[in-house]
Amino acid sequence: MDVVLLLAVSRDMYFKDIVGQEGVKERLIRMAHSGRISHAQLFYGPEGSGALPLALAFARYLNCQGRRHPDEASSPATDACGTCPSCVKFDKLIHPDLHFIFPVATTPQVPKNPVSKNFYEKWRSFILNHGGYGNLNDWYNEIGIEKKQGLINTEDCSVILNTLSYKSYQGGYKIMIIWMVEKLFHAAALKILKVLEEPPDQTLFLLVTENPEQIIRTIRSRTQMMLIPPVEDPALRERLQSIPTLEPARVNDIVRLTNGNYREALRLVREEAPDQELFERFRHWMRLCFRFSIPEILDLSRQMAQEGREAQKNFLRYALRIIRESLLIDLRGEALCRLTQGELEFVRNFSPYVNLSNGNAFAQMLESAIQHVERNANPSILFTWLSLRISGLLRMKPA
Repeated sequence: MDVVLLLAVSRDMYFKDIVGQEGVKERLIRMAHSGRISHAQLFYGPEGSGALPLALAFARYLNCQGRRHPDEASSPATDACGTCPSCVKFDKLIHPDLHFIFPVATTPQVPKNPVSKNFYEKWRSFILNHGGYGNLNDWYNEIGIEKKQGLINTEDCSVILNTLSYKSYQGGYKIMIIWMVEKLFHAAALKILKVLEEPPDQTLFLLVTENPEQIIRTIRSRTQMMLIPPVEDPALRERLQSIPTLEPARVNDIVRLTNGNYREALRLVREEAPDQELFERFRHWMRLCFRFSIPEILDLSRQMAQEGREAQKNFLRYALRIIRESLLIDLRGEALCRLTQGELEFVRNFSPYVNLSNGNAFAQMLESAIQHVERNANPSILFTWLSLRISGLLRMKPA
């Protein structure tokens, strides 16, 4: 990771390192001191909001041996102490009472029966390098399964049961963080329902997701839900302003474009031409659809089929964003748009074809396509079907 990003990425997972979310931090700190801590909590929020860093900071704070009560006038406790034995182990993510479960798949190094503990070294590197703000695509790239779908499988659920059957090593909480819990395999979920509802003493489940609606209902119903909203613009701006190489105008552009997504903000800091490849592909795709060029549409669909499913979903999410921005410009003008200059120039010409008559259908089709990709639909057939439908929508006259 380059020096610029090291200035922006929090690596130790204290509350003070997390961008914004002051209201959530205060609630978690008060909860820790009240003694009324739900044994299963679901941290849910959009990408880049900081759900995983908050779960880690909360876990650290709960097991910190040097924290003070927040009402102490002399030095209000807003974070873990950072010096006790527990905090020292949390710095390296090697605390014996901190456990992780996350989506995995087979790799050349783990050719069968993969479980989370096979990937712990890469997981620690993933968290530290991304400050906890990495997404599924980042994780799949880390372990080399870009073209596969990771799952939390039955073997990992057996690990959960076995791990929690032992007492805590240091007398604090045993904490099980399940990241992207929506990837929990349905058949495997049955194994942990009882322990999730009635865990051993001093055991805490912290579940993390970006898509709570995709979580199995019987799992979701057993948790206390903690909404993590997008990062507030002032907090995001303040963090980016701490990077000396960023010009104020660039900071304002990034804040405007990212809509509270700190991971995306870091990506834009890193890349001089953000989303340029996605933009050029989307522009080419829309032109093919408008011309109804079947041979070229089929060729593009075959190209998309060669990419990993996370890359396909990333492209569809980008397309969905541009469609929504186009509809917004058509309805409200350019004042509220979140586009780069190149995107804006294209959308000015494209937005007349996205209107009240077809805008909702556009969005629904793209959202449905993302769901189909997640369910392992044939990508070549899916993108061909989607292109043909879009061709019809682009010819639809405004109501």
